[in-house]
Amino acid sequence: MTSFPPTFDDDVVGQSAQTQFEAFIDEHRRALNGYLDGLTEEQARRSLVPSRTTLLGLVKHAAFVEKVWFDEAVTCRPRSEIGIPATPDESFILDDGDTIATVQSAHREACEASRRATSSLGLDDLLRGNRRGPLPLRWVYLHVLREMAQHCGHAEILREQILAAE
Repeated sequence: MTSFPPTFDDDVVGQSAQTQFEAFIDEHRRALNGYLDGLTEEQARRSLVPSRTTLLGLVKHAAFVEKVWFDEAVTCRPRSEIGIPATPDESFILDDGDTIATVQSAHREACEASRRATSSLGLDDLLRGNRRGPLPLRWVYLHVLREMAQHCGHAEILREQILAAE
């Protein structure tokens, strides 16, 4: 994968803003998950930058992001109850049991749970479980879209570096 899949803008241009947000977020979710396709476990774990960021860790972090914004923020449950790290930095840490298959599956499951959590909400509904205080779903969607777009850019560069080294 060397570029994003075709944008769904033609499919959703006449739809509601919420449908548009959801289509673009889903596009980035699929793209980020797909950057692991065709790599070996070693390639996915390869560290190419000074931070904890690896391609596998980036997708693992994306599952954390889903749970922060669409479980913690929606349900008001603490991270410890959800079973996620206390900080974003910790969400990049890979365990011995983390594989491409397990991380991709966990990410897809987190995305599906996010879709279910927001399916009955409108853009102006307030999510009360974030440390910033109540935030409208519209703001959360914009924030997640921005974060997923950044992570897709990071993932594309990491994948390019990995494949160029082979």
